[in-house]
Amino acid sequence: VPSFGAAADGDGDRNMILGSQFFVTPSDSLAVIAAYADAIPFFKAQGGLKGVARSMPTSGAVDLVAKDLNYDLFETPTGWKYFGNLMDSKAIYGGTDYTPFICGEESFGTGSDHVREKDGVWAVLAWLSVLASVNEENKPLVTVEDVVRKHWAKYGRNYYCRWDFEGMDKSGANAMVDKMRADCAANTGRVVGKYTIATADDFAYVDPVDGSVASKKGIRFLMSDGSRVIFRLSGTAGSGATVRMYIEQYEPTKVDMVVSEALEDLVKVALELSDIKTFCGTETPTVIT
Repeated sequence: VPSFGAAADGDGDRNMILGSQFFVTPSDSLAVIAAYADAIPFFKAQGGLKGVARSMPTSGAVDLVAKDLNYDLFETPTGWKYFGNLMDSKAIYGGTDYTPFICGEESFGTGSDHVREKDGVWAVLAWLSVLASVNEENKPLVTVEDVVRKHWAKYGRNYYCRWDFEGMDKSGANAMVDKMRADCAANTGRVVGKYTIATADDFAYVDPVDGSVASKKGIRFLMSDGSRVIFRLSGTAGSGATVRMYIEQYEPTKVDMVVSEALEDLVKVALELSDIKTFCGTETPTVIT
């Protein structure tokens, strides 16, 4: 069985990293690359990584690295253009220089400021640089899984999955999101199952570079224990509406659980909060990532 595997889509902008029968989530991949930034020549030659960014639905794994290593951190709406502004903050806008810079999305996109788009080939090379830095001649092989498990041991694990409900009726999907948006104030502070909703809101982003405002970018349920439930509609898949449901449970020490079991309770809460069965006619996703 190969100890390292990498995959890309047709134009090479997305990437998937695999160990020996071990899948690295895109969110964890971004966090690991950020944690090992000094092993990557592009960053090291420029004095080290300065800024990291993730799309809002992407797990907060990289946030923990940014806090630990004192990187500038940004949470943006989904869409690579928001990362581009941050990369160009100094060169075009005369503002703060956040480069060298790394960014990523949960949809298998990773990139840096060498190009204003996702770069799957670069991400694979970054991982090879990480693996080269932790392996020594005549020593046992340090694998992808070893690197990720060491990362979890230090930072904890962000259990994460995305449920896609494709081909949903647009009016029903929009009504569901409108209802969650209207109920944000009422849901804040509510106890659902074992979770307390610390904040329920509709994500808005004020660009720190040009001051532009992006609103209605996803309904968020932020739990008091750091867990998150997020809903957003996507226009990038098929006909009808695609409802994306993102589930994230942070565990500082319990890093060996089965993902589906770790997220089981939170999934039930998400389905209850959205009432997706009523609005869209199903609680069964088309795809689980």
